[in-house]
Amino acid sequence: MGIGIKSVAYFVPEQVRRNSYWQERHPDLVAQAEHKSLAKLWKKRDADEQNTFDRMMAPYLSDPFRGSVERRILSEHETGLGMEVAAAREALAAAYWSPSEVDLVLVSSFLPDQFGPGNAAYLVRDLGMCCPGINLESACSSTLVSLNTAIGLVQAGHYRNALVVASCSYSRIAPEEDTMSWFMGDGAGAMLVGEVPDDRGWVAQHTVNTSATCGTFRLDLVVDPVLGPVPRIAASKDTAEIINESGEPTMRAACLGALERAGIGPKDIGCLVVNTPTAWYADFACEVLGIDRRKAISTYERFANTGTALLPINLHESARTGMLSDGDWVLMYAVGSVSTAVATVMRWSDVALGPVH
Repeated sequence: MGIGIKSVAYFVPEQVRRNSYWQERHPDLVAQAEHKSLAKLWKKRDADEQNTFDRMMAPYLSDPFRGSVERRILSEHETGLGMEVAAAREALAAAYWSPSEVDLVLVSSFLPDQFGPGNAAYLVRDLGMCCPGINLESACSSTLVSLNTAIGLVQAGHYRNALVVASCSYSRIAPEEDTMSWFMGDGAGAMLVGEVPDDRGWVAQHTVNTSATCGTFRLDLVVDPVLGPVPRIAASKDTAEIINESGEPTMRAACLGALERAGIGPKDIGCLVVNTPTAWYADFACEVLGIDRRKAISTYERFANTGTALLPINLHESARTGMLSDGDWVLMYAVGSVSTAVATVMRWSDVALGPVH
């Protein structure tokens, strides 16, 4: 038997925050947007010639929201763990599995709901499981790192199956007064890994480091007058240039490496699934890899940048909308700043899907 994905699900909070929220409540912030953090992050590069990232980003530079339309935001009573539990339950229900049938849970929580350990043990507890729950972290590429790790452990015979769960709670570290919050949302995803037909499932992967991005994004501990000490996301003055210039070579190295190991080329790919942290990222990926743009989906307009949850959300939507068919070659790619960039090649099988949110 092959080893692959048996089901995929995602969950997002009910609260929708559209651009009109800031236009009505923070008109001065919108008016001054080009002097704020988001515009400093996604801006025109000072270079003699445009690269691929420049060209794909250019149409969005006149928009203060940089292509963001709406995002889902946690309410005060909601948590990252709550999203993880919901996504996990939906992935299990889609495959008609009970929590007791799962052998291993790999969890990536950005950020956990408590300082210190991640949410893995809490997730296992709340789902009533008896299996191990392990935290894995590789920034926005965590989900794909966890998926490859789970598949490797199952292939090695250590576990019969695994549940991969990831959540992103950006609204907890990017307050609405910071324009960085305009391109960030909250969400969670889950994928059940196990046996699939022997000519389906995982084929190859290639991972590269993103050490060139060290120092681009960081978390600062600041004192909020109401909340006290809280983490806040911040970018350095060089972040825009580093992310821009490292994006294409990193993507090529990871994706072409995975395709070479799989023994296929970009033209063989039936569907490209990438994390889409910006409105133009799917366009950028297809241009860099020479893949038909119709073969890649972007959910950015609906959810903005949901970090670790982007990959399962886009994978779910690719399958739901008919972009994925049984037997298709699938290339998945996720990049995380200050971590890794990961590409995985699979042959798609009959994967069960959780509900649409």
